[in-house]
Formats: sequence, C-alpha cells, structure tokens
Amino acid sequence: MKKILLTFGTRPEAVKMASLYLELKSRSECETKLCVTAQHREMLDQVLTAFGITPDFDLNIMRERQTLTDIVCNSLQGMEGVLDEYRPDLLLVHGDTGTAFAASLAAFHKQIPVGHVEAGLRTWDKLAPYPEEVYRQVIDDIADLYFAPTEHSRENLLREGKDPSKIIVTGNTEIDALRYTVREDYSHAVLESVSGLTPVFMECHRRENLGEPMRSVFRAVKRFVGEFEDVAVIFPVHLNPAVREAADSELGGVERVTLIDPLEVTDCHNFMNKCYFILTDSGGLQEGAAGLNKPVLVARDVTERPEGITAGTLKLVGTNEQTVYENLRELFTNRELYANMSNALNPFGDGFASKRIADAILKDN
Repeated sequence: MKKILLTFGTRPEAVKMASLYLELKSRSECETKLCVTAQHREMLDQVLTAFGITPDFDLNIMRERQTLTDIVCNSLQGMEGVLDEYRPDLLLVHGDTGTAFAASLAAFHKQIPVGHVEAGLRTWDKLAPYPEEVYRQVIDDIADLYFAPTEHSRENLLREGKDPSKIIVTGNTEIDALRYTVREDYSHAVLESVSGLTPVFMECHRRENLGEPMRSVFRAVKRFVGEFEDVAVIFPVHLNPAVREAADSELGGVERVTLIDPLEVTDCHNFMNKCYFILTDSGGLQEGAAGLNKPVLVARDVTERPEGITAGTLKLVGTNEQTVYENLRELFTNRELYANMSNALNPFGDGFASKRIADAILKDN
C-alpha cells in the first residue's frame, strides 16, 4: 500500500490541501497522513477545525515575530524527523511557502519523491512575490510529480525543461474547497451590520506590500468609502503585527470600514460570496473569487495567475494610491465593466482537482 504524507503550515495551504487530504483518506489503495508545521498557528487551526482534520504530526514551529530563516530552518529540522519516522512513498507539498520549500528540501535529502500541488506558477521576478517566487521555482526543481492547475502553468514547466509525462493539469484545489464551504443561506453579524449598503471585501497582507505600498492601498480605500455613502468595506486583518499597525493607523475608526480578525475558511468564502467585489493582494482569493463570479482588483504589480487577467476575472491595479482609488471607483460605478468581469469564464477549474490528483498518484498502485 502506498504511503502518502501531506504537509502544510499556513492557512492558504490548508484551504487548498484540505480537500485533497480528504480525497486521499477516502481511498483504500493508500495510507495517508498529515504533518503540519503550524507556520501560522491560529489561522491554520481554524481551517483544520472547519474541515474536521486532525494532523498526525504537528511541528508547532510558530514563534512571535519569526523570520523567514526561522520558518525554513525549524521546518527543515522538524520534517527530517517526521520523514525518518514515517518514510512515505510520496510527500505532497503545496504552492510556495517556507513550509513547502523546507519540506521539499528535507524530502530531497532523504531521496523521497515529492509531488508539487499548484506547480508551475511564475512571475519570473524573484522579488514579486517575495519570497514565494524563488521558493516555488526551487520546489519545482526538486519535485518528481507536477500538479499544474492550468495549461498556462503546464507551459511554464515545459519551458523549464520539466518532463511532460510528470505534469498533470488538474485545476486548482481552491475551487474544490468552495464545494465544502459556500452556502446560500449563510448569515453573519458583520454582514448584517452593513445591510442596505454595498459590501466590498478586502484582504491585504503580502510581505512585499508591507510599509508604504500597503498604506497607500489603505488610503485609496479610505478615499473610496468617503466618496460613496452606500459602500461598506469589510477587511479581515492579518495577524502580522505590521499589517495590523498599518490597518489601524490608516483605516481604524473610518466610517463604513469594518476591521475584523481573520476569518476561518467557511466565513471567508461566504463573505466573498456575499460581497459585490474584492480588493486583494492574496493569491488564493484571486482563484476563489473567480469560482464565485466575483470581480477582483489585485493590489500587486504582477500576478502568477495571468489566466485570470486573460479571462477577465482579475485586474491588476498595483499599490499606487491614485490608481487603486480610480479602479475602485470605476468598478463600483461602471456596470458594464462589472458585468463583464463577473460573467467571465472561471479559468481555474471545475472543483474536481483533488480527484484528478489522487487518480494520478494512484493509477499505477
């Protein structure tokens, strides 16, 4: 029986790997276990609870104000022990986090095959996003199986000389997660508090946006809300102290801007579904919003998800205050633009990526 180990440490990884873990656990042809690093402890635990998942191994590495080096070193050392104990036939990692990077390297040292879920995303700029772009390129150099979410990501891998027989186009597991979480009868006190207004969902936390770029985005939001009295912005603020300090400074006390703690995955997906459009610098939200037919303004200069730009579900707006403000204003007032973006074809999959990944892993079992 094939032994499979999944590992993740952050909330976004957990959201995207939960459906795959549950799919593999349902298969009698394999034994599946989970190791979490808890790179993000509280936000990770919210997802595990929402999906009813209990890890087999928990490295619990999170420390206050930990650095990238802390995350990678502690994950690498912890994963070495888990791999020695369990000796899986395949390690599955997701995306581009410090956890995924360190776990892949640990597996390489042990000569354990690695499968990379969401392989092939690229901006070709090592500082955007930072440090994720370098992490995912190194993971793809280590990996033995590539689960590319789209044809575009497959083409990126082929351009780098990866073996075509090892690349499987699956769709994105973020879309799978929506099938577990979104409910039409969903309600929440925060949403009820903005009843009668047009809610806009906001999420901003990327490391490369910390400081003035992030504050510039927040000032644009303040101007936008100040101009339109029928708009409300809901902003779950990341636990990173630098993000919270900037949010409190620029948006704290602003009328019709609601700053709340991070949402667990079920709430997050349903908030997105109930809002008019989304402003974010997140990666996963770009995909999830497309699955919900919600237009997205991306507060970044580049995206590793150009399929969304091509399809019309996403628009890059950067972090310049005036540019962000103008795009918020246009999307809110231009009904034709809104209709075109909200009706664009979702390029990120049909909600069955996890099944395709499991089938590919087990086809020769």
